[in-house]
Amino acid sequence: MATSIQHNFYSSLTVPSHFISKSNPSLNLALKTTNFEQNPVWVPSLKQICKQGNLREAFNSFSNLFTDQNSSLLCPDEAYSSVLELCASKKAPAQGQQVHAHLIKSNAQHDSVFLSTKLVFMYGKCGLLWDAQKLFDNMPQRTIFSWNAMIGTYVSNGRPFEALELYYVMRISGESLDAFTFPCVLKACGMLNDPRQGAVIHGCIVKSGYDSNDFVSNAIVSMYAKCDDIIGARQLFDEITDRQDVVLWNSIISGYSESGQPLEALTLFRELQRSHVDMNTYTFVAALQACEEPSFRRLGMEIHAATLKFNNHLDLYVANAMVDMYARCGRMKEAEKIFNQMIKRDSISWNSMLTGLIQNGLFTEAVEFFREMQAKRQKPDKVSLISILSVAGRLENLLIGMEAHAYAMKIGSDIDLKIGNTLIDLYAKCHYMNYMDIVFRKMTDKDPISWTTVIAGYAQSKYYTKALEVFREVQAAGTAVDAMMIGSILLACTGLKWINHTKEIHGYIMKTGLSDLVISNTLVDTYGECGNIEYANRVFNFIEDKDIVSWTSMILSYVKNGLANEALCLHGLMQEYEVEPDSVAVVSLLTATASLSALKKGKEIHGFILRMGFLLEGSIPSSLVDMYACCGAVENSYKMFNCVEDKDVVLWTSMINASGMHGHGTRAIELFSKMEAENVYPDHVTFLSLLHACSHSNLPDEGQQFLEIMRFKYHLEPWPEHYACLVDLLARANRLQEAYRFLRNMPVETTAAWCALLGACHVHGEKPLGEIAAQKLLNLEPQNPGNYVLVSNVFAATGRWDDVEVVRKRMRQARLKKNPACSWIEVRNKVHTFISRDRSHPQSDEIYQKLAEIIGILEKEGGYVPQTKYVLHNVEEEDKAKMLYGHSERLAIAYGLFETSKGTIIRVAKNLRVCGDCHTFLKLVSRFLTEKLLSGMPADFTIFLKEPALVGISGKLV
Repeated sequence: MATSIQHNFYSSLTVPSHFISKSNPSLNLALKTTNFEQNPVWVPSLKQICKQGNLREAFNSFSNLFTDQNSSLLCPDEAYSSVLELCASKKAPAQGQQVHAHLIKSNAQHDSVFLSTKLVFMYGKCGLLWDAQKLFDNMPQRTIFSWNAMIGTYVSNGRPFEALELYYVMRISGESLDAFTFPCVLKACGMLNDPRQGAVIHGCIVKSGYDSNDFVSNAIVSMYAKCDDIIGARQLFDEITDRQDVVLWNSIISGYSESGQPLEALTLFRELQRSHVDMNTYTFVAALQACEEPSFRRLGMEIHAATLKFNNHLDLYVANAMVDMYARCGRMKEAEKIFNQMIKRDSISWNSMLTGLIQNGLFTEAVEFFREMQAKRQKPDKVSLISILSVAGRLENLLIGMEAHAYAMKIGSDIDLKIGNTLIDLYAKCHYMNYMDIVFRKMTDKDPISWTTVIAGYAQSKYYTKALEVFREVQAAGTAVDAMMIGSILLACTGLKWINHTKEIHGYIMKTGLSDLVISNTLVDTYGECGNIEYANRVFNFIEDKDIVSWTSMILSYVKNGLANEALCLHGLMQEYEVEPDSVAVVSLLTATASLSALKKGKEIHGFILRMGFLLEGSIPSSLVDMYACCGAVENSYKMFNCVEDKDVVLWTSMINASGMHGHGTRAIELFSKMEAENVYPDHVTFLSLLHACSHSNLPDEGQQFLEIMRFKYHLEPWPEHYACLVDLLARANRLQEAYRFLRNMPVETTAAWCALLGACHVHGEKPLGEIAAQKLLNLEPQNPGNYVLVSNVFAATGRWDDVEVVRKRMRQARLKKNPACSWIEVRNKVHTFISRDRSHPQSDEIYQKLAEIIGILEKEGGYVPQTKYVLHNVEEEDKAKMLYGHSERLAIAYGLFETSKGTIIRVAKNLRVCGDCHTFLKLVSRFLTEKLLSGMPADFTIFLKEPALVGISGKLV
């Protein structure tokens, strides 16, 4: 029967079918329309039912009014008004449309400004902006309430600009304003962050005399707070004498919270508590939002207790704010407890927990929570999607990310700007550049974040050229360039080592005024990576307020460009400015001391690490192991290694490398076995260190075994360096033909392998194979000066001086110059550097005098005879002997002998392999320099070479 009535009723209407409720058919109106009398009687029961908020009962009661026996008692405006207000509060648009349809059929809306206004209000609250606007535009007459309803509709639907436009149309039409108009337009100004417009409306309020109205004054304070003018908001707040309205307090507390001033917000909350003004839900929400830092956690817990005292049952909004507060304070267990106790949850509840897990680094738990969210049939919104996409990116979990992407496409959210930007970041982090580019190109709207994210994605994935191409698109499109984008472009320039591009970007930065401390620091690093230390130094000197990153970037630039001495000098200047190094700077300084073999300086830095309480984790312990090994104190390396409980692969590799560097190949192999027993998986660098250890300890068979283990047990594809190292290992063992066959069959060709073979052919006198290697080397790397020198030396060793001249001529024509061999020694915390036949040192005369004295003793007591065959120059024998006497390591030793006190260990470092004659000389010095021979002079010394060889007290070559 009801269905028949409903069908007859709707079939007679020209109302769209979507007005009929499909989500809840039991609420469809089955009414008999009636022509209303002019003198109705108000029926209070319907209004009372509507106030109780039961939509079903309200519709049943409403239907009963429209019967023949009750129609005479009906007041239509009151009845329709009550039901429309209930639909608005419940956000039930389908039911509201049914009421509208009934109004049209019964002609009750005709000439009723009151009911039309109620309909505008209902559609606005239900989010049907177009329906509300159409109704408003077709109203023959409007009251102030109609205007207010439409302005409020625009504001509640996120259209503040249209709200202000309508406000000015209202002003022009001469319509009077009231206390309900101004709060709406002030809220629109706050949404637009337009304090100028708000100030104009504020002036109109004062002129109209509504500034004394509590409702309006609260809105003014809130507007200034929303427009980031918290000082103006506070000034107005302080001028209000009667502050008994809690909304006023809520506005100012919320303003301070949102402007990043939590202490002021919480101070006002305390003042509110003392003022005995009754607080409400929004008060607690505003106060909880202020507890954004872990330091305010205790206050947050006090507010939690106060809310429970205020109301034993947590309001939804308060509970959401509490979950968010505990999450931001890092107390996820408390947040989870409150979440689980919530009887009712909305999307904010789920998103607060999800973002809390992400903010606290609980990415795996966040994924599980998202699955639970789906299981509970809570549909993910844009916030949820952005959160899970960011988690997938951080975990580099492509599958989860693509699932979320597919869902976003299904609901049509993949074109959303924020979701699109997050998708770009996801695919960039997962190194799926094609997918990243597809998402980027599909986006109809792109903001600077979109461009910056895709450029950063290319740069961080080492697609440097592509990053520069996209940057050119940015410039062509006229898109704003920010500091983040510049940082990514400089990263691309760093990867490509393109100094000209770096200079161009530097000029662009200066021209556009984008320069700041972060960019300046990045420029220092980029110029350093590109090898232009002069420009890096200029940028560094122009930085006025240098932070620790500035100093560290410059130190790193010096270290990477082989200027370790300058790096240590800069550290001294850093101490004068009372800037304490951080862990990155400490590691850089240790690298500098290692390259200089400056043991005393290295120990100072080690002491600083201990004093400052740096944890022995990350790269610090491995850098200390390397430093001590490079300074000859390998036992200190072992002590450092044994001090660390949780050893990672880098530390194990550093210790293996330290052992191999000092000729302890068997010990390096033992360390590798222990490493495997500890279930630490080796990487490429580990095996490279092992091969070097085998090479320096003449263990060719073991080296070949480790290459097989690397490939077949750990499934690591060898780098060119591994193959080159094995060639060197076989060649050093005089297995030259085997090394040559292996080299010819290598899957990759590397100059280092041919270089190793050529050097071994020179040592072992293998001329035919040496010539093959020499020719191949020059063909592979015609711009490497080291190769020309090596080939020249091979020819010189066999007396082929014409060929030597040809090679050196080609080198001169190519304008190539090899860095000279040099040695250095640390004396009284300063590093002194020497090159062959050096006369630049201020104590040069004393050095040569001491050296002549040493040579005289060795010739007389040790039978030393210069081996001139190691002088690879076509000169007389006497001149060859003089050349040998002036080698850099001998000058360093002589300087150390007369500048250090008795008992001091002399450590000399050299950047290249020592010649055979100097090797003999050093052993004799170690054996014969005693107190008896040179009274008062130290006798013990160690010399470190690029090709590691140690001469100890006994003179034994290790």
